[in-house]
Order: sequence, then C-alpha cells, then structure tokens
Amino acid sequence: MTNWETITLHKDDEMKGVYVLTLNRPESLNALNTQMGVELINCLNQLKGNKDIRVLVLTASGEKGFCVGADLKERNGMTNDQWKHQHDIFENAYKMLREFPYPVIAAINGYALGGGMELTLSCDLRIASDHAKMGLPEVTIGIIPGVGGTQLLPRTIPVGLAKEFLLRGNHINSQRAKELGLVNEVTPSQELLNKTLEVARDIGKNSPLALKSIKQAINNGLQTDINTALTIELDQYYKCANSEDRLEGIMAFNEKRQPVWQGK
Repeated sequence: MTNWETITLHKDDEMKGVYVLTLNRPESLNALNTQMGVELINCLNQLKGNKDIRVLVLTASGEKGFCVGADLKERNGMTNDQWKHQHDIFENAYKMLREFPYPVIAAINGYALGGGMELTLSCDLRIASDHAKMGLPEVTIGIIPGVGGTQLLPRTIPVGLAKEFLLRGNHINSQRAKELGLVNEVTPSQELLNKTLEVARDIGKNSPLALKSIKQAINNGLQTDINTALTIELDQYYKCANSEDRLEGIMAFNEKRQPVWQGK
C-alpha cells in the first residue's frame, strides 16, 4: 500500500493489474482540498506509467461520504487568485482521471455531491451503495459545476433530465440514479467494494490493449459525427487486429486456456 496525506493506493489481493485508490479524509466526508488535488495528480501520473495496471477503482474511506465536493472551510477567506489557483489544480486532476488510459470504476460509498459527483462522472463506470446520495447543488449557492458537471452529466443521462438535475440542485438516492442510468449497479453498502472488485477483475482479465482501445474509441467518438466516429473505431480496431495480443487471444481460445496478455 502507498499512503499519501489524503489518499491511499493499494493493489488488489486477488488479481494483478487491479488497483484501488481511496480518498482518505473521512473526518470531512472526503471533501476535496488542495492537498488532495495535488496528491491525485501525483498518484495518477505514477499509475498511468505502470505497465501492470488494467483497471483502477476509485473509492473513499468511511461510510457516510464518497466526496462532498470542495472543502469550503479551506476556501473560506481565499482571494480570487487563490481560488483560481486551487481550481486549476482540481481541473488538472479531473482531466487526468477522465483521460486515464485504462477503465476507472467509482465505488460510491455515501454522499457524492458537487465536485464529488463530478469525480464519479469522470470515471467510466459507477457502482453505488444502497445508501449513497448524489447531487450537483452548486446552483443553490450561486455558482455552477466547474469540473465537468454540465458537460458530463448530459452525456450520461438524457439531456432534459440532466438539465432538471442541474437547475434544481437537489439530491437523488442511488436507486433513482440507477433508474436514470447514472450508476451501473446498486449494492448493499457492506458489499460495495467486493462487488466493485468483482467487476474490475472481470474487466481486468481481458486484453489491456483492447481495454484502452475501447475506452478511446468511445470517448473520442462521442465528441464527433458518426462517420468520423466509425473511422476512430476502425483505427482502434486495426491497432488491436495487428497486435500480439490478438494472436495470443486466438491461440488461447483454440488451446482452451487463459490468454497471457502482453499489452502489445
């Protein structure tokens, strides 16, 4: 396990390539302060160069809060320049999470509000505990989401529902989030991490090259027209089709064994 001041990182005991990054400020419901932003950047920089990684799970310590957004106590008394400097750090951290080369799964163990919900939206999959609550309440204090909420939410659920969510600024429970398609699955809180790791291991057993290509094809294709998107898909398809992993996958299938992926 690797410990920073506000986060921890450890490898899954059962499967190589699955890592768990835990927000670790339970006393403040894992509110995001400047230190956490810096440490997230450092951790993600370290991980993206790790040749072993296949899947990253993002969760938080404690039982009440995944992340309740920015730490308003730290922001109290900040000048505009200090606020902007902090927000630049947050923007960088969230961008790195969105662009992380391998799948990222959020295990939402409590309140995910404001920047905390935007953290989950920056992940590829979301699994929530049955007591989790999610919301983007920025409008109620005179601002709007600033690290992706207005753009990522309507790319995740229907636009009209996303607008209502943002304009009302209210909270929804995990079951409603699943009905909207905002989370992939809801599970009892005591089973959350195990269920998330089960999904992560199922993903992680596949070709790392294909995992990266699927994520890139979807993320880049969604930003453009269908013809360009199909060209993006073909580029990624041929990257995999011409790889050693593809040959290994076919051999393993014919030999009725598990493939040994090289990621190339």
